[in-house]
Amino acid sequence: MFELFKRVKTVVNSELNSLIDKAEDPIKMVEQYLREMASDIQEAEKATAKIMAEEKLLKMKWEEAQSMVEKREEQAIHALQENNEDLAKRALEDKGRLQQEADQLEQLFVEASKTAADLKEKLTEMKSEYRDMEMKKATLKSRSQSAKARTNINRSMSMHNSEGSKKGFKRMEEKVLRYEAEAETSEDLNVSSRTLDDELKEMEKKSTVDEELRLLKERIANQSNVTNE
Repeated sequence: MFELFKRVKTVVNSELNSLIDKAEDPIKMVEQYLREMASDIQEAEKATAKIMAEEKLLKMKWEEAQSMVEKREEQAIHALQENNEDLAKRALEDKGRLQQEADQLEQLFVEASKTAADLKEKLTEMKSEYRDMEMKKATLKSRSQSAKARTNINRSMSMHNSEGSKKGFKRMEEKVLRYEAEAETSEDLNVSSRTLDDELKEMEKKSTVDEELRLLKERIANQSNVTNE
């Protein structure tokens, strides 16, 4: 039975990386060992309960036999007091037989008590190891998941071309900078174009006013000449 515990301890105490390298899933294997341990514990509980029941029955029979021994001795004494030596002798003979049975029952009871105590101690040890295994299983599961995650990340990083990504990022950054420069240039051109248009319009407006002023002067001059005539 305890050969199983040795195998389980070997699995639990071994390094997690060596477990992962195997084809067997370490968590599934530990869970299987736990199921086997639980089954062994159930069998041990049944065996312990059976021997404890036997111990109780032997004790009861031993006490009954011992009680009969004492009873036959009292009966022998009573027979002698009644001057019935033959009956007293027969009572003592039966007392001897009963004493042998009581001695045998006592020996069986002592052996059963020792066996029951050993089984209870081993059952306690089995349950303690099972609880330890459950706690270690949780730790193993966490370590296994962490190791697998690191392995996946490292595998992804090894497959990933970081230099190529850096160069691509740099190229995109330069492209964005070029877009920004083109946008600023177009804005400058737009401002420049608006300034030129404004100056041309201002010039046209000024020319129109000057022409109107010239025409107005001519009209006034013509009116003055007509009046003088």
